[in-house]
Amino acid sequence: MISPWAGSTRQDRRGFLRLAGGAAAAAAVFPMEAHAATRRHPAFRDYPFQLGVASGDPAPDGFVIWTRLAPDPLNGGGMTTEAIEVRWEVAEDERFERIVRRGSTIASAYWGHSVHVEVGGLKPERWYWYRFDSGGERSPVGRTRTTPPLGSAGSAFRFAFASCQHFETGLYTAYRHMLADNVDLVVHLGDYIYEGPGVKDRIRMHRGPEIRTLEQYRNRYALYRSDDALQAMHAAAPWVVTWDDHEVDNNYADDISEEKHVRPVDLLKRRAIAYKAYYEHMPLRRAQQPAGPSLRLYREMAWGQLARFLVLDTRQYRTDQPCDDGNKPQCADALRPDATLLGRRQRDWLFHRTADRGALWNVLAQQVMMARVDRKSGPEEAFSMDQWPGYEADRRRVLDHFHQARVQNPVVLTGDIHTNWANDLDRAYAGSDKAPVGVEFVGTSISSGGDGVDQPAYLPALLSENPAVKFHNTERGYVLCDVTRDRWQTEYRTVPYVTRPGAPVQTRARFAVEPGHTRLQKA
Repeated sequence: MISPWAGSTRQDRRGFLRLAGGAAAAAAVFPMEAHAATRRHPAFRDYPFQLGVASGDPAPDGFVIWTRLAPDPLNGGGMTTEAIEVRWEVAEDERFERIVRRGSTIASAYWGHSVHVEVGGLKPERWYWYRFDSGGERSPVGRTRTTPPLGSAGSAFRFAFASCQHFETGLYTAYRHMLADNVDLVVHLGDYIYEGPGVKDRIRMHRGPEIRTLEQYRNRYALYRSDDALQAMHAAAPWVVTWDDHEVDNNYADDISEEKHVRPVDLLKRRAIAYKAYYEHMPLRRAQQPAGPSLRLYREMAWGQLARFLVLDTRQYRTDQPCDDGNKPQCADALRPDATLLGRRQRDWLFHRTADRGALWNVLAQQVMMARVDRKSGPEEAFSMDQWPGYEADRRRVLDHFHQARVQNPVVLTGDIHTNWANDLDRAYAGSDKAPVGVEFVGTSISSGGDGVDQPAYLPALLSENPAVKFHNTERGYVLCDVTRDRWQTEYRTVPYVTRPGAPVQTRARFAVEPGHTRLQKA
């Protein structure tokens, strides 16, 4: 197993237990799993599948299917400490007349009575339907699919990516439109929940204070999962997920909180709780089970030889934001060779996988903007220190690797900043051959930030200052991608408002990339 401190530059780490002061301190975060008797015929006080169903991380022979038993979802789940038997079925048709896999699993109190079933032995490249049963109650039906066979050419497919769904600041109308787009896959790039306290007079309201305990994190996920549009999108297609910062704490970096008075050991305790709650509510495999404050989220998903998704984690292993964070010129710390977003092991893994020419499109699913975008007009410069320009050596290593290893058709997918961008990724710092080496599509938020605008007033100055930026927009929505062997097409799908229901959807911009070409083309 990879160390939880992989890629760290801190010299005094010897693991979470030592930092926390021993096993007793770790046990104070959450108790160890008890070996409780399993109840095979439970009696629930209310419908136990109120959080819906989900699937994820598809493979040629199967996928993960997920649910969580929660008859009182907003108040700790409403379950006892008993382990509960949950039965599951997978069928080739929506009416379950051709059931191809079935079995049972245990929903334990330790994992919040969530279940993660890794279904295998299925046919590649086809749709399936699944459901759960427990205590005489049946879950909603979910639809999911397998991917093309490994080594095959891989068929054309459509996927959407999204991020940043602040429950309080807007409705999830975008997911209703995504549902109608009939995608094969959803990629979520983080900020699935927000950790802050409830704020009055917003569209919807968080319950309670800023979340810090395991029950508070579970209740926050349950609140977000109570949204009908989000549940429907989870039930319609498999998801591939990664996190950003708000799943733990705003702008955290490894064991460093943005609140400078917080000790690293206390941030690690909170991280352990938050990572556990994240795993409990996401359709992830056993390989992603957390161990204290460590969870290896970076991983690969292949779509035959057509596309390879490399899912990254730019929070767990990063060094602290330089230059006191914010938008500002790159100070000396932003240029440090040991400053990192990825950590050494994750970066080595990324380079190894992208150097393998087994995929036509190499897709990096990650969180923060990679393009070096100057936010200040005129000769002065200002860059976001929370994004890749705050870690310039790491940024250049990745772009140089794209160039030197001749990585096939790199496409970077980004979330985080609640705005749409389309960027050429060039090596402007290079002495020669400064041509773009890849493209970046940055997706806006589902709801975070409330209503946006199509063209902000600063747009002309921003585009003039940054010729590599080909599109920018501050509405809400998601990004839709159609991938074939001849063409990658991206559509920026936006809604004009999220502060009231019923917003229509429109395509604000459309871009294409052809294999072997590393510049965006308007489509």
